[in-house]
Amino acid sequence: MSDQQPVRLYCFAHSTGGESLFERWPASAGPGVEVVPVSLPGGDRRRSEPRVSTHEALLADVLPLFTDPHPGPYVLYGHGLGAMVALSVTRALHEAGLPGPALLAVGAHSPPQAYAGLPDVRGATDAELLRVLGGNGAVPPSSDEGILLRAMLPVLRAELELARALDEAARRPSCAGPLTTALLVVASQDNPLAPPTVADGWRQWTVGPAWTRTVPGRHFFVRGGRELPRLLGRACRVTRRLAQQPAPVG
Repeated sequence: MSDQQPVRLYCFAHSTGGESLFERWPASAGPGVEVVPVSLPGGDRRRSEPRVSTHEALLADVLPLFTDPHPGPYVLYGHGLGAMVALSVTRALHEAGLPGPALLAVGAHSPPQAYAGLPDVRGATDAELLRVLGGNGAVPPSSDEGILLRAMLPVLRAELELARALDEAARRPSCAGPLTTALLVVASQDNPLAPPTVADGWRQWTVGPAWTRTVPGRHFFVRGGRELPRLLGRACRVTRRLAQQPAPVG
C-alpha cells in the first residue's frame, strides 16, 4: 500500500475533547492510514472561535472538507458527541449527492433520540445536568469521568445545545432516502452511558452492513490505549481492499 494514497481517517472528538486526543493515533493505526483530526470552532487550535450550536452552522463549517468529487475511500470516526457530528456529515453528503465515507464509525454514544429526555440546557441547574449527564448515578462523582464532567460543565452546556440540534436534524426524514453507508459501532463494556447494547439502536440508521466491536475502558476510552486506533486502522485497510475489488457485472 506504500505506493497508494492512504485511506484518510477523519476523527471527531467528544464534547470536551479536541485534536490532541488523536495525536498518538498514527503510530497505532498502522500503514496506509492517514489520521486527520477535525477541529471544530472552540476546540484546540480554534479555541478563540465561538462554538457552533446549530445543525446548519456545523455543516457550513465542516462540509467543505468533504466536497472533493473524487476523494478516494475515507472513513469517519466520531466519539461521544463526535458520533452525531459524523452522522450529520454523512447524511448531508448523502443528501447532496456527494461521495460519502466508505465507513461511518461511531463510539461511546447512543443513537439519535438519546437527548429526548435531557432537561433544557437554558433552564437546568448544574446539579440537574450533572445528574443526567452522569447517568443518574451511573458515573460516580469521585471517578475520573465524574470529575471531568464537573470540570467541563460550562463547555458541556454549550455543546449539549448542539447535540440537541443534531439529534433533531437526524430524526427528520431525509430527502435522499436512508443511508447505505457501512456502519461500525464501537462500545466499551464498562461504559454506563453507552453500553454495547446501544449498537442495536444504531443499526436502524443505515440499510448498509453494520458491525459492533467492544474495546476496554469506560466512556472516555478514546483517551488511552492502542486498541481503538488499531481497530479503526484495520477497518481502513479493509475499506481499501473492498474499494479495489471490481464491481460485479450485470
